[in-house]
Amino acid sequence: MFEKVLIANRGEIALRVQRACRELGIKSVVIYSEADRDAKYVKLADEAVCVGPARSAQSYLNIPSIIAACEITNAQAVHPGFGFLSENAEFARRVEESGFVFIGPRADAIATMGDKVKAKEAMIKAGVPVVPGSEGELPNDDKEVIKIAKKVGYPVIIKAVAGGGGRGMRVVHEESELINALQITRSEAEAGFGNPAVYMERYLTKPRHIEIQVLADEYGNVIYLGERDCSMQRRHQKVIEEAPAPGITAAERKKIGEACVAACKLIKYRGAGTFEFLYENGEFFFIEMNTRVQVEHTITEMITGIDIVKEQLYIASGEKLRYKQEDVVLNGHAIQCRVNAEDPFTFVPSPGKIEMCHFGGGNGVRVDSHVYDGYTVPPYYDSMIAKLIVHSENRLHAINKMQGLLKETNFQGIKTNIPLHQEMLSERGFVEGGQSIHYLENYLKQRKG
Repeated sequence: MFEKVLIANRGEIALRVQRACRELGIKSVVIYSEADRDAKYVKLADEAVCVGPARSAQSYLNIPSIIAACEITNAQAVHPGFGFLSENAEFARRVEESGFVFIGPRADAIATMGDKVKAKEAMIKAGVPVVPGSEGELPNDDKEVIKIAKKVGYPVIIKAVAGGGGRGMRVVHEESELINALQITRSEAEAGFGNPAVYMERYLTKPRHIEIQVLADEYGNVIYLGERDCSMQRRHQKVIEEAPAPGITAAERKKIGEACVAACKLIKYRGAGTFEFLYENGEFFFIEMNTRVQVEHTITEMITGIDIVKEQLYIASGEKLRYKQEDVVLNGHAIQCRVNAEDPFTFVPSPGKIEMCHFGGGNGVRVDSHVYDGYTVPPYYDSMIAKLIVHSENRLHAINKMQGLLKETNFQGIKTNIPLHQEMLSERGFVEGGQSIHYLENYLKQRKG
């Protein structure tokens, strides 16, 4: 096992990784920007290195500074967390070339799964179901694009090959809109990702967002840890997640889980990863793979009892996977609410000083957060300040427990989206379960109207 790990991230995930390191007797080094100098995880780290000013491009995305931090602290490995450089193949490559271990997949696997077209090709080869669409990126011939759209069937969605985070995509309902939408999406892709390539898929009208968590080691051993339902989204950003997904049968879980295992073996995947699917009318359709730990890994940990971050560390240190598929047993139900520093209904960010914060507790309650009384939420980064997680014997009890946790949790000095969570957990459609990815947005429109 490593003696010292550098955590190349910030916020609650930096603290989460730090806790896993401490449990395994590993010293932690955290990097921080000037804006995060007073962060809790910086004070708790064995060593901390400032890597630049507040802006991400000069600090958390500054590869030379991060590698220099590894060198001066004699760290042996780098945990990238999520966001920032976690799915950057060049960063993974530079870390390994500099003599350190990247706690995640190899650079080539990140590159393959980061390219939506190559990822789709790999999934088809592995037998993973995909959304009907273009074979590779769309050509520059408009007439050919029109033919492809007719074959796929309207409505279609045009997506940037290098896209992510809900950006670089546009839905087209009829042929008259197609070419204009194509040109706009290409321009956005070039501006946002430095790559104008786009591809096309059929647009599913009422899908759910279901994802499969996997763990894989260096030696070809792979397991899946069940599924999560992340359908409660706003602008493609997840708000509430739960595990297991309501209505998914054991047979469906086994079939899609085994397909994900086959895909991992095909691309020689290493570490933790998540296969994301759209699920409609009993069918799964692959959309992308996240080659890192997910924000919502917590709920899978709650229902399986497996610490995913610790397993990342074991795998990266060269150990064989410590679990077999038969060891994975799903127990009860877990729900996670993402708490953001923002107005709960206009979603305007609300950075600033937290005058007071109090989190609820109790049996089956977990809070992942880096904030504290007097902490100032900086305006430069993602607005998530906490994750509230509950676990209970069934879904209804988990909903009730989360309502209690939300009621007990209080912030003063900034606005949070807790009132939205409270409304949603009382909403009849959410309580019924199995709603599509459009449910929350439609609810918010009706509420505003």
